[in-house]
Amino acid sequence: MAAASEPARAADAASPRAGATVPGRVLEIAFWIAPAVAFFVLSDRRVLLSQIFIYGLLAMSLDLILGHAGILSLGHAAFFGTGAYTAGLLARHGWTEPLSGLLAAAAVAALAGNAVSRLVVRGADLSRLMVTMGVGLLLFEAGNQASSITGGVEGLADMQPARLFGRFAFALDGTAACVYSFAVLALLFFVARRLVASPFGLGLRAIRENPRRMPALGVDVARRLRAIFTLAAAIAGVAGAVLAQTTQFVGIETLSFQRSAEVLIMLVLGGSGRLYGGLVGAAVFMVAQDYLSGISPEYWQFWLGAVLAALVLVARGGILGGLDRLRRLLTRSRS
Repeated sequence: MAAASEPARAADAASPRAGATVPGRVLEIAFWIAPAVAFFVLSDRRVLLSQIFIYGLLAMSLDLILGHAGILSLGHAAFFGTGAYTAGLLARHGWTEPLSGLLAAAAVAALAGNAVSRLVVRGADLSRLMVTMGVGLLLFEAGNQASSITGGVEGLADMQPARLFGRFAFALDGTAACVYSFAVLALLFFVARRLVASPFGLGLRAIRENPRRMPALGVDVARRLRAIFTLAAAIAGVAGAVLAQTTQFVGIETLSFQRSAEVLIMLVLGGSGRLYGGLVGAAVFMVAQDYLSGISPEYWQFWLGAVLAALVLVARGGILGGLDRLRRLLTRSRS
């Protein structure tokens, strides 16, 4: 009994902050009400809102392996693009039902993630970084070369998903896309939240904090890391599928290294290891990108880089980490 309880104690010592990262129940409720308010107030920006939800989901999937399992990846877009192309190709060849398309994309991305995970878990941080980046580059080049299937640099178009539940069409105004993207994000967020708060999730954090001790306690570290990597790949595939269905287009850049780097920036910006951090980081990144590209079409990347660098310097641990420290300072000043 003592040996069996030891992993649990080690996991408790690394308990997740996933559900408590947005301080206070009121703020958490407000966080989820904000998209509904934005849906009505920013009716002309619903396409941008749907993009924020999609990339928030992608950043959250990366957080599962980086923030909770400690696996740094520079090729996470490989699974995002895999899911996008799966849903896009299915729709182009007659399988247009959106929800089953999501499931198919998740399954294909999960298979790819499981295959990659067997290489990833064998190495340390640097080798994992190189493996994930290498796989991402290989898939990008494979997609580029298979232009008869993927469309290459021209992208994959000519696909029209069926109406959602037979009633709601993905029109250009972005209304159905916005609601659909948010619903998928909310569902998978609460699934991920339950997962990281479970004994499995607590064990992952214990592995991240002390990977050498856990095998001595009888924990199959490689198996757990493969499982979370596969799940994260599946969620990234779902995000890619939602992008393909709502935009009715898949570009080769969904597999690119730049997309992997951007989602990593989003996560670091919001705060890794928190689940909410990916959502916050994606919103800030994409709103800043949209605003700065509008006021400075030629130099917006320079200003975006300056803004991101300033935020990281001021708020170590990301935006949510900075808010946590500010809350603690205010609490101490009042006591």
